[in-house]
Amino acid sequence: MSATGKGKKREEHDQASDGDSEGRAPAKKVLKKDSDDDNSDDITVCEIGKNRKVTVRIWQGKIWVDIREFYIKDGKQLPGKKGISLSMDQWNVLRDHIEDIDKAVVEKS
Repeated sequence: MSATGKGKKREEHDQASDGDSEGRAPAKKVLKKDSDDDNSDDITVCEIGKNRKVTVRIWQGKIWVDIREFYIKDGKQLPGKKGISLSMDQWNVLRDHIEDIDKAVVEKS
């Protein structure tokens, strides 16, 4: 496997997915300030699956919407490599297209 993580088998991805038989996981609303780090201003908005969270954070002076898998190490929950951080511009584009995304999902189901 390359250093970028490309080349993982599809089966591994399918086995690792969470949710029901249609691929949906119930969103668990949390909206709490993460307190593992005293300097953390991260706010967990919701848990969208086992070890998957939507978090709003400030990084390099900018606000980011982070959708990421987490893992446990030494009793602490830490962010993993699998995920995406959206700038506010990217978040606004995604948010403005939610209805279009929902329509496309309905068409495919």
